[in-house]
Amino acid sequence: MHGLVRAIPKIEPKAQPCWCDDPFVARLKAHVDLGSADLHSLRAVIENDHAVKKRRDLVIDGYQYRKLSFIKEGFAARYKLLRNGKRQVVNVLVPGDVVGVPSSFLDRATFSVTAITDMKLQVCSLDDFVALCHRRPKFSLALCWIAVQEAASYAERVVDMGRRTSIERVARFLLDVHSRLAMVGRATESGFDLPFSQELMSDALGLSVPHLNRMLTKLRADGLITIDGHRVEFIDQNALAMLSHFQPFKLTQVPPATGLEPSVLLRHQT
Repeated sequence: MHGLVRAIPKIEPKAQPCWCDDPFVARLKAHVDLGSADLHSLRAVIENDHAVKKRRDLVIDGYQYRKLSFIKEGFAARYKLLRNGKRQVVNVLVPGDVVGVPSSFLDRATFSVTAITDMKLQVCSLDDFVALCHRRPKFSLALCWIAVQEAASYAERVVDMGRRTSIERVARFLLDVHSRLAMVGRATESGFDLPFSQELMSDALGLSVPHLNRMLTKLRADGLITIDGHRVEFIDQNALAMLSHFQPFKLTQVPPATGLEPSVLLRHQT
């Protein structure tokens, strides 16, 4: 039709995740050197940026989950719901953590994961991430380092439940969350935001809500912490660490490649 111009819809390019101030990348870089080509390869396997509302289940116990979701913003809880209705939170997930470890590596998830705040996730399939590891082995090494950190964290939780007193558990929980947030730039030297309920904390620590509240009140009365809304500030962090037997661990760096192929290394060893 002469004189009429048909509007051609503009195709927007697929939005690419930005790694500026990204907590997952910050966590990786604490263990392994990543160059621009590595970050480009990681960016290529991200399917989408996914917004999740508070109280939505991300992983469901007993069902298959084949994704890796890197937490950009927000908090989640990994938990087990027992037949009698009681819930045990086994870990709180913070920015920089990965939803899908260990669930995606099992035939079916053995724990559920729920969002305890609104969240932003960067999602990729497990198969795509494994393919990335084959192309760039440093990502598989970084994932091994993260798994070691998870294992050490769970070992401390066993000690919490078996041997630490109530007030020691609470103090150590606060210090642990603070150190994990500080690692990815989400905490100050002396404080952090703890945007979830005392009910969730009690499920994580194996305490009743009233008893947890008494322990927090004692920590405040002893001049160790202040709590204003969801903001926790440490008044005497050293004393808190001594009380809770808190010994922060720092993983070593992934050793650099020697430049030799594995077959060459094998010949040298023999």
